Amino acid sequence: MTPTGSSPRGRRGKAALFVVLCGWAGVAPHWLEPPRNLLPAASLTLLLGAYLVRNVLGQLWHRNRAQSSADGPGLEAASGDGSWPGPWPAVDVVVAARDEQAVVGRLVERVSRLRYRHGVLRLWVVDDGSEDRTPELLKALEASTPMLRVLRRPRHAGGGKSGALNAVLEQLEGSWMLVLDADAGLQEDLLERLIPLAEQGGWSAMQLRKAVVNAGCNLLTRAQAMEMALDAVVQEGRLAGGGVAELRGNGQLLRREAITRAGGFNEDTVTDDLDLSFRLLLAGEPVGVLWDPPVEEEAVLTVQALWRQRQRWAEGGLQRFFDYWPGLLSERLNPAQKFDLTNFFLLQYVLPMVSVVDLLTALVTRTAPTVWPLSIVALGLSGAAIVAGCRRPSEGPALPAMNPLAAALGIAYLMHWFVVIPWVTLRMALLPKRLVWAKTQHLGSEAGTESSADDLSLAIDPLADQLPDPSTQVS
Repeated sequence: MTPTGSSPRGRRGKAALFVVLCGWAGVAPHWLEPPRNLLPAASLTLLLGAYLVRNVLGQLWHRNRAQSSADGPGLEAASGDGSWPGPWPAVDVVVAARDEQAVVGRLVERVSRLRYRHGVLRLWVVDDGSEDRTPELLKALEASTPMLRVLRRPRHAGGGKSGALNAVLEQLEGSWMLVLDADAGLQEDLLERLIPLAEQGGWSAMQLRKAVVNAGCNLLTRAQAMEMALDAVVQEGRLAGGGVAELRGNGQLLRREAITRAGGFNEDTVTDDLDLSFRLLLAGEPVGVLWDPPVEEEAVLTVQALWRQRQRWAEGGLQRFFDYWPGLLSERLNPAQKFDLTNFFLLQYVLPMVSVVDLLTALVTRTAPTVWPLSIVALGLSGAAIVAGCRRPSEGPALPAMNPLAAALGIAYLMHWFVVIPWVTLRMALLPKRLVWAKTQHLGSEAGTESSADDLSLAIDPLADQLPDPSTQVS
């Protein structure tokens, strides 16, 4: 299924054009004499630095100002007292699962403990061709859990996670669907707090903050916990500044009618959540974000697993810009949203590409790099957002304690995007793509308590994996 408005054709050509333009931007300043060769980077530094300060860090100083959900994106945590003047709408919790024997039983138990009105909560698990013990476990759980419904698909049914979600979407009757990963951890009062906010605020979708449950395993999982806090801070800041919020897959609450109007989940993309974020944006469907309560999830334990995961995220992020750019430039978006997306695109995708070309050009021509002012400001402000986010009061797993060494780790970790983005962009420009489902391995409770010495050595070894992953569909 390819929703109306997307244009998946020509992605290789668009990626190639993007590579050429970024290459030119990285090389051109070296033709100028110092200090004029720093003017392009200095100009962008002022623009993007002001954007980060205003829309990200500036919002942190105002987060204690109470705002109702109807006032805008500054959503405060709900009281959790279960009070709601209107009728409680039916909710379908949906999980697409493949080979999840380690966590599927725990997931069913966690959803069963959610406090919500009896009879209007259902759990749907799509067994997408599992080849481990997941089918047998689900069969037993279905017999003993009245709220559980299991939908089974052949392993090669197609469409990856999007295909699995589309298959169950046709059978849902609830007003809302809460999409979870199989390793999701939930607070029992989650729906009692989330549904009133979504209903009263008129949101079409809401994204919960993702909290890493196994941050103490090794340096890599700790850095990912910092990154998730950074992401939530950035999301809140962008939305509060009139910009755009995005879905993150795990822990996304979706109004079913809005998803149906958008044409369901796009089966021609590698990241269903990012693609859906843009289609909701173009359809005028508001997306909110919420700091508390969070949804818990496992961080990957090794550099090899991180490399595979981040390639998918990078490719899906670029695909949505390539597919929807005509709509993003149209009158369907207001100036604040266009400004936000432009700055985000420059920081997330253009900056890593241009920085790598700039560095390579400097080495070849034996001249000084020219993009360093922008890179330093972007990484520095991102580090400040990590510190502010990790020091913010929060529910769920404890966020990493902040000190100069921890902040330095967070900043150094973010530099992996300066490798991932250029590699993925080149691959998109040169190689054809085949959509398959490559899932992140979920280990269960053991992942949150300990890791072996082998895991730790892999996690901190930057040479643990240098080969690309041919898979593209994230679970």
